[in-house]
Amino acid sequence: WNSFHSAKVLYDFIAEAGNNELTVKEGETVTITNQNIGGGWIEAQNSRGEVGLVPEDYIENFTHSNQLNSHCFHQVTRNFLIKLRLCGRVKETNQETFSLSRFPGFSKSGPEIYLLCKQLAKGKDKLTIYTGEVGPVWSYPEAQLDCIVADPKKGSKMYGLKSYIEYQITPNTTNRPVNHRYKHFDWLYERLLDKFGSAIPIPSLPDKQVTGRFEEEFIKMRMERLQGWMTRMCRHPVVSSSDVFQLFLTYKDEKDWKMGKRKAEKDETVGVMIFSTIEPEAHDLELAEVDQKCEQFSRFTKAMDDGVKEILTVGNEHWKRCTGPLPKEYQRIGKAFQNLSSVFTSSGYQGESTLTDAMTAAGKTYEEIAQMVAEQPKKDLHFLMETNNEYKGLLGCFPDTIGVHKAAIDKVKEADKLVAASKITPQDKVTMAKRVSTMSYALQAEMNHFHSNRIYDYNRVMQQYLEEQVKFYETIAAKLRQAHSQFTTM
Repeated sequence: WNSFHSAKVLYDFIAEAGNNELTVKEGETVTITNQNIGGGWIEAQNSRGEVGLVPEDYIENFTHSNQLNSHCFHQVTRNFLIKLRLCGRVKETNQETFSLSRFPGFSKSGPEIYLLCKQLAKGKDKLTIYTGEVGPVWSYPEAQLDCIVADPKKGSKMYGLKSYIEYQITPNTTNRPVNHRYKHFDWLYERLLDKFGSAIPIPSLPDKQVTGRFEEEFIKMRMERLQGWMTRMCRHPVVSSSDVFQLFLTYKDEKDWKMGKRKAEKDETVGVMIFSTIEPEAHDLELAEVDQKCEQFSRFTKAMDDGVKEILTVGNEHWKRCTGPLPKEYQRIGKAFQNLSSVFTSSGYQGESTLTDAMTAAGKTYEEIAQMVAEQPKKDLHFLMETNNEYKGLLGCFPDTIGVHKAAIDKVKEADKLVAASKITPQDKVTMAKRVSTMSYALQAEMNHFHSNRIYDYNRVMQQYLEEQVKFYETIAAKLRQAHSQFTTM
């Protein structure tokens, strides 16, 4: 990019105070004043003459857009060729064109890349699926991996122009902390999604936030949610033992991290090709059984998604009542008792004081209860909501994961027609049926993992919620008994 040229803004960006950033609106034209800032930022000037930093991803370069588009197409083509070359059926030319002429009518990215692949992955990355008491299960490690996300620290780069938060992550395997920024978590998420997303639902990270990134409450909430995300990834036997996840937790220094990143980004066993590494220790399944299992899981995850969203809706409404109208009602009751007590005091009657003192105390008790009601959601509802938020994110991934299986089943159902039309051989049909069976075992192992985690998580969070509720009502009952004891029995 040359300096001082016009560019169009692709998305709204709100500047954060004290960070030398520039607020820009989608569709606005700005002048690029310095493209050599680095770190994904450029300096730009708006029509009002204001200058500041803008993420370069938010800017479209007018001058070089065609070259950029060409470059992007080249990259996509290149990446796709790498994936297809696994199947041993792509001939690359100098123009980087590719042919799927042997399988006309097949998409270039669907499950058939795996279903009809000639050479499956070899090596140490084999994922075994065993038959357990509940059905197919992944191979679990002897010791459960865990990690602690803690100690958020504010850092800066580019001579203090840009700030960020860095978290310390300590795995229980090494007890040696490593440091990561949010963008590193984002990189890990993208790699896991790319590699495992066809077989394992990889939930999104907690949302990015442009404004207020460094407010204490936000940092605390993000850290708690990153901890939840990392704990869930640690619990998954396939994800937690993968090279990319281990790199994230145990890299030794900057050089080790960069080398590991490059290796992970070149990984060719991604997308549907992850199924090529799976070896079920069981007989092949009939297509009807595969279809039935897929439908069963689809119905369950959809129903649970609805149930989770209902809890979140009801919980949010209850939270608002607890922090808004409900405490105000208790305060009004308390004030009304105290007002009446004041009226009684003004009577001048000698034997009044025991009653008026007791009424004043009762009024103050209700004001204390109002405060307790307002603070209670943070002690119990918060954890229930966070767990359901996590599950909402996880369940939101299932339609895509199950969609891969449904597409594979549909392709195998077409096999007879494809053989009749000489698009595939009878042997290809046998291979496809065997491989869709492997995919089904992976889905069943994943669902069994999901169910066991679900039972553990909801047992734990419901117990925690109810224990806190019991404490809450017992404290209120004790306060009311205390208020009650101050009134004399006539």
